[in-house]
Amino acid sequence: MTQAFLSRDRAFDGVFFTGVRTTGIFCRPTCHAKKPRLENLRFYPNAQEALLAGYRPCKVCRPLDPAGRPPPWVQRLLDAIEAHPSRRWRDRDLLRLHVNPATARRWFQNNYGLTFHAYSRARRLGQALGRIQDGSSVIQAAYGEGYDSLSGFNAAFRKLLGASPSALATVTVLYLKRIATPLGLMLAAASPERLYLLEFMDRRALESQLRGLRRLTGAALIGGESPILATLESQLEDYFSGSSKSFSVPLATPGTPFQQSVWAALRDIPPGQTRSYLDVARSIGQSTAVRAVAGPTAPTGWRSSFPATASSAVMAS
Repeated sequence: MTQAFLSRDRAFDGVFFTGVRTTGIFCRPTCHAKKPRLENLRFYPNAQEALLAGYRPCKVCRPLDPAGRPPPWVQRLLDAIEAHPSRRWRDRDLLRLHVNPATARRWFQNNYGLTFHAYSRARRLGQALGRIQDGSSVIQAAYGEGYDSLSGFNAAFRKLLGASPSALATVTVLYLKRIATPLGLMLAAASPERLYLLEFMDRRALESQLRGLRRLTGAALIGGESPILATLESQLEDYFSGSSKSFSVPLATPGTPFQQSVWAALRDIPPGQTRSYLDVARSIGQSTAVRAVAGPTAPTGWRSSFPATASSAVMAS
């Protein structure tokens, strides 16, 4: 834990907290405040124990906030976009909210992989696609989302989603959302009916997984909300607070019958218990299939390594 704290190892964020005797504060392992002397460090498994030991939360790393939660001024911007997703944002609009445009640009670029204005444009395009799929014409969607030019609207659509608006009129849409948890930021992808993906944002293969998901489903991935995502976020909060150990979110699990049986067996393992590959093979009635159970059971194209630089379409969530 000392080494993780000194190296600001993100893998331990949410796993433990560090109290500093000389200042009376406790921090995340990733805190960027000045590092104290080693003899002044004390480690705690959760924030509650650090608080009971007399430490107060650090104002730099904010250890009581879920990992990945944006600062208040960013949350104000995100809330404003969701309240008016069709709005065309200008620098002067940010200034009215007491936000420096340059600061917003850097923060969104560093954390979402695109600038604030690119983020808001992506949200508008997602809104436009929803209009088109609800029966509006491309022209109605373009002007309804504040575009002055149909050619500009088509070009923006192709750049972000890889196809023209009319070509995507009947395509399946999966909505992407970033969800903050005590163990780190996660990305969820869901249709209005089912959950397709829930993965940690710092996973190296995340973008490869998203490309595989797009190929497998033929879906367009856009930032937005769905009833499934709202249910998922609520159930994740209950899980991490310790008030629930079960999830009822309906899952989309495209795969072979064998893969389906393995996944069902994995979901049947009670929380806190483990099973060997042989146990799983026996539970599905195929005791000789241990090697197959232990092998990659994700759909073809989902498992590969790729740098964790997410595209703008991903970060638009």
